[in-house]
Amino acid sequence: MDVNVGARLRTLRKMHGLSQRELARRAGVTNGMISLIEQNRASPSVSSLKKVLDGFPISLADFFIGELVAENQVFYRAGELPDMGAGDVAFRLVGYNRAERSMSILHEIYPAHSDTGDEMLRHNGEEGGVVVRGEIEVTVGGETRKLGVGDAYYFDSRTPHRFRNAGDEACEIISANSPPTI
Repeated sequence: MDVNVGARLRTLRKMHGLSQRELARRAGVTNGMISLIEQNRASPSVSSLKKVLDGFPISLADFFIGELVAENQVFYRAGELPDMGAGDVAFRLVGYNRAERSMSILHEIYPAHSDTGDEMLRHNGEEGGVVVRGEIEVTVGGETRKLGVGDAYYFDSRTPHRFRNAGDEACEIISANSPPTI
């Protein structure tokens, strides 16, 4: 069986709404490596490919023999939403299997005393969200606000930003960003 590894990897990455940089970060490789594989300019070893696929996650067998078809699914059960977060913070992605998404809709869950990390986030686009449970401290640029249930935010994502739950209960946010970063 002749498999175009680069095309399959690119399709899988886009189906999950990941940039090359985000997949590389999750897999612990350089984004240059992802780019070279997708362009079929590098043929990864089995162990290297496995490391990259762990960023989704998907098994080697499913990668080579599974169907990588973007679905036009409309409704999603809670258990179907893949967690695209890192550490304790969960980012459950709606529409993960749409290859050409123009936005990301997330159900974000911040356990007590969790955050997005010490380093401020920054990426192209805009994002906004509404707190549906608990409280969250949001820093955008030099401004920090504590938001509670029903409070919202909307900002240019190129501005350095960070989310922190300093409380003793979990915080949940429904958010969207465009273009999709996850």
